[in-house]
Amino acid sequence: MNSNRSLSESMGLDKSKLPSHVAIIMDGNGRWAKKRILNRIKGHEKGTEVVRTIVRTCRRLDIPFLTLYAFSTENWQRSRAEVAALMLILKRFLKSEIKEMQDNNIRLDAIGQIDRLPPDVIEQLAETKELTKNNNAMLLNLALSYGGRAEIVRMVKDIAADAKSGNIDLDSITPELVSQHLYTKDMPDPDLIIRTSGEMRVSNFLLWQIAYSEIYVTDTLWPDFGKDEFIRILKDYQKRERRFGAVTP
Repeated sequence: MNSNRSLSESMGLDKSKLPSHVAIIMDGNGRWAKKRILNRIKGHEKGTEVVRTIVRTCRRLDIPFLTLYAFSTENWQRSRAEVAALMLILKRFLKSEIKEMQDNNIRLDAIGQIDRLPPDVIEQLAETKELTKNNNAMLLNLALSYGGRAEIVRMVKDIAADAKSGNIDLDSITPELVSQHLYTKDMPDPDLIIRTSGEMRVSNFLLWQIAYSEIYVTDTLWPDFGKDEFIRILKDYQKRERRFGAVTP
């Protein structure tokens, strides 16, 4: 996009200090709808519009990785009607955004227990991933049927199987090896994690990967979140000193 530099500069952002990977816990759709005496599904539908806004903003700013916590392993416990509606919204989104992703060189990927999704959603997800697989300016990564603990258990089983078969020994198990057995093995750990709705918890999201992520919690409900607040959060991020456990000289 030709306007990348002008957007960052016009927003007062230092392009050299933008995060490479932003991860967002999109929370508050149900409460947004309840405040307006609407069905919870209306909140989820409104939240999808915000997803488009944030994806477009990240692309214009040249942020290469965006991970969105769209559906957790715990979300399967919601009512059958709400889960069915969420799956329908997801399927529509995956289909409707193909052209936008193609036009803006965005590749789609997904992490989580994808096999638990309904067959028609799995099919649409596979189609969208296939159609965008050669795009390389930005990765939109959806966490679907995702849980951090389940991911870690999966990783432990994979490494244990390799050790049992003699492919690796105990001394070769390092943090780097662990990372290579996670869903996110082909992307950097998040630099910035944002949670909307004011809840002060990470909700089983990327538990290994966010060890040194900068965290920003906003009281704004996800359907009310937008570009201006996202830019303000990025400005706050740029003021922070990231030491990764070290002491500043």
